[in-house]
Amino acid sequence: MGYALKHTKGNRGSKLRMRGRRHLRVRRRVVGTAQRPRLVVTRSARHVFVQVVDDALGKTLASASTMEADLRQTEASKADKARTVGTLVGERAKAAGIDSVVFDRGGNKYHGRVAAVADGAREAGLAL
Repeated sequence: MGYALKHTKGNRGSKLRMRGRRHLRVRRRVVGTAQRPRLVVTRSARHVFVQVVDDALGKTLASASTMEADLRQTEASKADKARTVGTLVGERAKAAGIDSVVFDRGGNKYHGRVAAVADGAREAGLAL
């Protein structure tokens, strides 16, 4: 039994299983350090959660999500909200003294809301 088969959820060939396999493949290579922490994007059907994580310490240095009160009130599309979340986390990371990060898409395809978060973080001045 392969590692990906044992450590992912869902039936063989399902979307959930494929996302789990991509996630394992990405996490094998992407590691956040103190100089270059990891920008983690977690996506649900309605919301986007973004964290800047230092894996050496296991600490979250900055975070933002669409669950915040000011973003919940807006009538923008999900992609526009994701771009705003990327800008917010970029500004908070800059305030914490972080200039560059490693982008962790979390097994999601680099498309749509995940790409919008990355674009927003770049607009805020983070180097991905």
